[in-house]
Amino acid sequence: MFSRALYLPILCTAALFGLAACGAADPSAPGAGRGAVAPSATKVIVKAVEFASDMDTFETVGTARATESAEIFSEVSGEVTAVMFDPGQRVAKGQTLLRLEDRSEQLDVKRAEVAVRDAEQLLDRYDRIDVPGAISDSQVDVAKTALEAARIDLDLAKDRQLQRKIVAPFSGYVGLSNIDAGTRISPQTQITRLDDRSSLLVDFSVPEQVFGALNPGDEILIRPFALGGEAVTANVGFVDSGVDPVTRSFIVRAVVDNTDDRLRPGISFRIEFSQDGERLPKVPEAAISYGGDGPYVWAVKNGNAVRVPIDVVSRIQGSVLIRGDISETTTIVVEGVQKVREGSPVEIMNAPRGAADADKSNSLMKTDL
Repeated sequence: MFSRALYLPILCTAALFGLAACGAADPSAPGAGRGAVAPSATKVIVKAVEFASDMDTFETVGTARATESAEIFSEVSGEVTAVMFDPGQRVAKGQTLLRLEDRSEQLDVKRAEVAVRDAEQLLDRYDRIDVPGAISDSQVDVAKTALEAARIDLDLAKDRQLQRKIVAPFSGYVGLSNIDAGTRISPQTQITRLDDRSSLLVDFSVPEQVFGALNPGDEILIRPFALGGEAVTANVGFVDSGVDPVTRSFIVRAVVDNTDDRLRPGISFRIEFSQDGERLPKVPEAAISYGGDGPYVWAVKNGNAVRVPIDVVSRIQGSVLIRGDISETTTIVVEGVQKVREGSPVEIMNAPRGAADADKSNSLMKTDL
């Protein structure tokens, strides 16, 4: 009797515990899931994406030449009687540089002058004769023709004499010379070189994608290797009218002021210039993470973190220009990126101006307890 009375309460208690356990294990039971806690939101700092132009920088090398340059030769052969310049001297246009022996040419000029005087005197005598019919018209015509021919011979003689004197065709600086008095030269003998280097012309080649970006009058900076890379201001003077179909480039000619005479023809220049390129998203470097499949950023959409793969284009003073599926309304995580996971809720600790998710600032993605 005692044992039956003790056994019955124990059996009832066990049955009650079993029913409670079954009810808790059944997720479909009413009230199941009450009291479950949603994942906690990750606190992050966000920033609205800015867009900036990627600067395309081009670098090339150009060679300078004088504004005017000439190799000086004699038109005729002869013996040098005087060299009238020093190497490196600045000479004026028309200044005599060298003289050749010209005694024969002087005599030819004197003989031609005599012939001109004789022809003039003959024609003058014909004019003074007043006797009708004494001088025929044909005789007068012959005298006039003879005078004209004598004057032409005189001009030719003077030209031959001038050829014995070599003058500067323009103002500039003469170079070195191996010609001395007594040297016999020919038209194939170079006397010296003359350069007008008051300004220099620098030709350089640039790729076709910048055609139209450089125009006459534009100011650019070029760096002569001879001056240790010191920047020199130049102006675009001429742009080639077409693009070379083989090299896909065109020629630009810049003009460099050289009134201080620091530069020389033939030196090389490094030319750099930039132009605005593609507009791309600009993000802080701290916003970029790296995984096995490359770099990415975390964007915030509807309060959750979304991983966006990107390509790094260039870096600009702590920021990075990137290429990816990012628009001007995108908000990205800039602090707290290490704790963020795909699809996880985030708590925005700041309110980025212009961000698409600014109205969700300081909101939590939670489920009621």
